[in-house]
Amino acid sequence: MQGYGRYRTDKKRFDRISSKFEVMDHLVKEDWRKELLKGVNGRILEVGVGIGTNFKYYPKEAEVVGIDFSSKMLDRAREKVDEAACEIELYEMDVENLEFNDDSFDYIVSTCVFCSVPHPVKGLKELRRVVKPEGKIVMLEHMRSENEFIGKVLDFFNPVSVNLIGVNVNRKTISNIYQANLEVEKQEYLMTSVMRRLILSPNK
Repeated sequence: MQGYGRYRTDKKRFDRISSKFEVMDHLVKEDWRKELLKGVNGRILEVGVGIGTNFKYYPKEAEVVGIDFSSKMLDRAREKVDEAACEIELYEMDVENLEFNDDSFDYIVSTCVFCSVPHPVKGLKELRRVVKPEGKIVMLEHMRSENEFIGKVLDFFNPVSVNLIGVNVNRKTISNIYQANLEVEKQEYLMTSVMRRLILSPNK
């Protein structure tokens, strides 16, 4: 039950900050989002949709399913569905326990999500399970710097960040990806090694 208590705490925290989430979303540049979503097609799962900032960048032929574990975030996201050129379905769901069949999606999209997932490897394994064998997982993610001095600074401030907004600023996300048996096909540094654009394959 300890894990469930952590889940409830995180969910309440994100419900609480949903009204102010635009400020955090603006930290992710519009060009980064556009480039990430360029070329995605077919049946797409977006995990951790937040307030729906990505919706307007999807191509009109896409079929998008979006999830978030915060009901308040989803309320905000529903306000932006009309901005999208494509059809979007939204569900309240936890990325660590996806309610989809194996091999369900052509693409999975994630923007700055795995810094806040309580058990990131478990969540990444779920992505691997529901993406098709030939599918791709595309991510924008911030993580611990490869510069050891900056990394230690992020380690120092991480407890404050987690307590305030539920975000880990020092996650070793590349290591977590490999632990989930996902393959990094491409990674691009966007803001030193802290912010990266990633293309993953499920390695099935």
